[in-house]
Amino acid sequence: MNTAASLLAAEGGANPLLPHVYELVVGIFAFFAVFLVVGKILTPRIQKTLVERTDAIEGGIKRAEDAQAEAQALLKQYRDQLAEARHEASRLREEAREQGAQIKAELREEAQAEARRIVEAAHTQIEADRQLAFAQLRTEIGRLSTDLATRIVGESLEDEARQRRTVDRFLDELESSSAQAVR
Repeated sequence: MNTAASLLAAEGGANPLLPHVYELVVGIFAFFAVFLVVGKILTPRIQKTLVERTDAIEGGIKRAEDAQAEAQALLKQYRDQLAEARHEASRLREEAREQGAQIKAELREEAQAEARRIVEAAHTQIEADRQLAFAQLRTEIGRLSTDLATRIVGESLEDEARQRRTVDRFLDELESSSAQAVR
């Protein structure tokens, strides 16, 4: 080892591992300059940026929570409106059902009244037709009985009054004999 130390001493006597004093002074001043720049200028900016990002993240979370709460409130409101709409639709269906039943009853009543009117008109028409047929039958029977009586009696029944009396008497006898037959 002596040889290495003697070699160093021969070259100028400075240790290559030790820096020169001026390099140490410049290095210390540079270190403090960088330390001041970083400490006084960059660190507050970095902290400000970190605070802004933290606020932005927390604000975003808060806004998301607010939006979620608002969405929940809207969902509840829509569900309430949907339930109300379903209730209203149910009520309207029930009213329509009741109105349908009422209209059906009214139509049934009108149809029954119309049927009674038609039946009464038919009875009236039948009675009128029966009366007309009876009158036509009476006239025809009268004519036939007059013709028959004229042939039997041999005298003319051209006199209208006599013809009527004869026909009426014949029909009265006919009605009385049919009444006795019914008993």
